[in-house]
Amino acid sequence: MKLVLLGIQGSGKSTQGNLLSKQLKIPYLSTGHIFREIAKEKTTLGRYMKETMNAGHLIPDEKTIDIVHNYLSRPEYKKGYILDGFPRTLKQVKEFKNHIDRVIYLEIPDKEAIYRLVYRNDNSRGDETLPAIKKRIESFHKFTRPVLDYYEKQGKLASIDGTKPIEIVNRDILRSLGKQLIKNQIKEWERKQKAIIAIVGLAGSGKTEAAEYFKSMNQPVIAFGKIINEHVDKHNLKHVENIHKKIREDIRKKYGMAALAILNEKKIREALKKNSTVIIDGLYSWEEYLYLKEKFSNLKVYLLAIYADKHVRYIRASKRRYRGELYGEARDINELIGTNKGPAIAFADFLIKNNFSKEEFHDKLDAVFRTVYFS
Repeated sequence: MKLVLLGIQGSGKSTQGNLLSKQLKIPYLSTGHIFREIAKEKTTLGRYMKETMNAGHLIPDEKTIDIVHNYLSRPEYKKGYILDGFPRTLKQVKEFKNHIDRVIYLEIPDKEAIYRLVYRNDNSRGDETLPAIKKRIESFHKFTRPVLDYYEKQGKLASIDGTKPIEIVNRDILRSLGKQLIKNQIKEWERKQKAIIAIVGLAGSGKTEAAEYFKSMNQPVIAFGKIINEHVDKHNLKHVENIHKKIREDIRKKYGMAALAILNEKKIREALKKNSTVIIDGLYSWEEYLYLKEKFSNLKVYLLAIYADKHVRYIRASKRRYRGELYGEARDINELIGTNKGPAIAFADFLIKNNFSKEEFHDKLDAVFRTVYFS
């Protein structure tokens, strides 16, 4: 199913888009989010996007259409999507190559939208000044009203009262789609192939933060390093590299270089019985990856490498309350060479640079998960 959410800024499109994505199991794509990400880039296009948005103007049709078509060509959108804020003009409607099944219009008064945007908690966006908000609302009425009329004539438009509580708005949207239709699509869109996402990276890169984010999405997480950490704590040892290295070497003498994958295999199988995706927090060696590929040959094993600049990693690691001394050049070398982690990082299916804000990091993780889940 291909859905479009339209409404003036502040109508609740983002809230409903994320809810519907979970319920219908199709990805949510916000053109506003795409544009804001581009606006962060220190490029000519990035500066142009930032200045245009901060002034409250719409991005020109040609640029918008190209960007949206480029995103929707990705494999995760083949089975359907929820598109927020596009098409906004009749020209975009006519040049949009994807068939749309339903257009949801979240209808709220202008004053209500302004109140929500001015007094809501997150005022960090540079394009949410009062003049910019008013300009954007004016543009909606001028350019997007004809789009609503177009889809209404086609019988594809559902107008929803967006002033109601979130749960009621969501219920009304689902009803407008039809219960039987939703049930059919849910059955059709259930994931056919299960997957393992193995997170790999050096100390301080953000592996634990990534695992916690996936856990917040109700994905089971299995920490490979837990065996070593528990051994250190049990024997009242210090979390320093020479001790961790000795324990790793002892375990590998007994089980081989794929030791941590071997010792966690049972947990992974149990998790896969109830879940379509399992997250590995901290894959150590290339041999562990090969072991997972062999033992779970009926599913896809993805490597997610997380990178951060060395000084950034060291500062982060030094501030940890737990294992705060477990970082540095010696540990990096031991992991890259001693545990043979280097090939797993180099061979990764996804590489995320985690030098900046937590919000940006989470956005990148969400994009990876969406690609894995919907491909």
